[in-house]
Amino acid sequence: MSAYETAFRHLLFPAYEAGLRRRHTLDYLRQYSDSQWLGPARIASLQWERLRGLLEHCEREVPFYRRRWRELGIDVADIHNLDDYAALPVLTKADIREHFDDLKAESWRDRLLYKATGGSTGEPMRFGYTRESNDRRVAVMWRGYEWAGARIGRRTLFLWGGAVGEPTRAHRMKDRLYNAAFSRRMLNTFYMSESNMSGFADQIDRYRPKIVVGYVGPLVRLAQWILATGRRTWQPEGVIGAAEAMHDFQRKIIEEAFGCPAFNTYGCREFMLIAAECDHHRGLHVNTDHLVVELAASNGPAPVGQSGNVVITDLFNYGMPLLRYANGDMATASPHYCECGRGLPMLAHVDGRVLDAIRTPAGHVLPGEFFPHMLKDVPGVERFQLVQRRLDRLDLAIVRGPAFDDASLAYIRREVDKVLGSSVELHCHFPSDIPLTPSGKLRVTVSELTP
Repeated sequence: MSAYETAFRHLLFPAYEAGLRRRHTLDYLRQYSDSQWLGPARIASLQWERLRGLLEHCEREVPFYRRRWRELGIDVADIHNLDDYAALPVLTKADIREHFDDLKAESWRDRLLYKATGGSTGEPMRFGYTRESNDRRVAVMWRGYEWAGARIGRRTLFLWGGAVGEPTRAHRMKDRLYNAAFSRRMLNTFYMSESNMSGFADQIDRYRPKIVVGYVGPLVRLAQWILATGRRTWQPEGVIGAAEAMHDFQRKIIEEAFGCPAFNTYGCREFMLIAAECDHHRGLHVNTDHLVVELAASNGPAPVGQSGNVVITDLFNYGMPLLRYANGDMATASPHYCECGRGLPMLAHVDGRVLDAIRTPAGHVLPGEFFPHMLKDVPGVERFQLVQRRLDRLDLAIVRGPAFDDASLAYIRREVDKVLGSSVELHCHFPSDIPLTPSGKLRVTVSELTP
């Protein structure tokens, strides 16, 4: 651990988090760092205690659950274990949109914070959360990243999506100062193309990060370029993939190019980090001391070893609790625990949410994440899908809501033009609906081009 990392973790960051911002992130990180080493039975007991408290709170304070459970004849006192809990109705994105205000706890209505999802399943959604739940999510994220060596204050380079729109000068300055304090550098992969790959490699060489974190798609494309050109780059100690599933063949490419282990993570904007790999690479540890994560089939829990729909509950968001929320992903549970000694259960792999990349005649390769990232804040976009059937054309289908207007469309065209230029035509059309795939998901970025 470097002298700066030690000083940042033990002096500067606590002063900023606890002293200036009045946040409890580090207290929660210490709690989660301890609880990960509990045995599986003790973690399950801790999870149930927390879930029980949340259910009682929802029955008292959240109109949506009170009404729904009363209509179904459900009494929280009759829910004795996770099997009973799994019989409760699943919460959908449509439920949240339709009953947004009734999902807020009565004592928290005026104190909530809000975010919007990136819409990786094609339906951007707004949700509320408490400051405590956010602090805990950040703590769980740091715990999972530490499993891959990405400690607080450690020199880290992010191959990430940059801001869309026009951030103010003050906002840009704040980001630069914040990133410098955290010893991290951000590279915008929305502008990555075949012609500027060497620039990304040069940045890695100049910055010399201990850890590289990035969207899986751009990481793979940069790794492929490194291998194809024979370019030797600075060797970090680990690479962390995020935003989409990392397949074994992609892991091999990344590890060969960067000369270090690659780590898989799984998260979503509604809950942040759900599961992550440690250095044993036996699967992804599920954060069950913080969440309830179920894998559901059509007739009950998915058998171990078979893919199921991911259903999640945040145990600490008392302001707008999302109980048994189906986030649109699929994953497969592992029957094993890791020999690292952590008592957290494992996912064998994440099966869903792989977004297609978009290519242009100029050699630009745009991560599919760009479109949900950009469209999440556009007024009136209720559902969307971007399809590429020709190298020089993109077809964007948008299901419009009342707030969608000419300014919304102009913003979309401007942001796409900024990253792709004039080599590709963007055609927008406005169907009344967009069909789901046979598995019940909506692929939001689809490339039909031959690889």
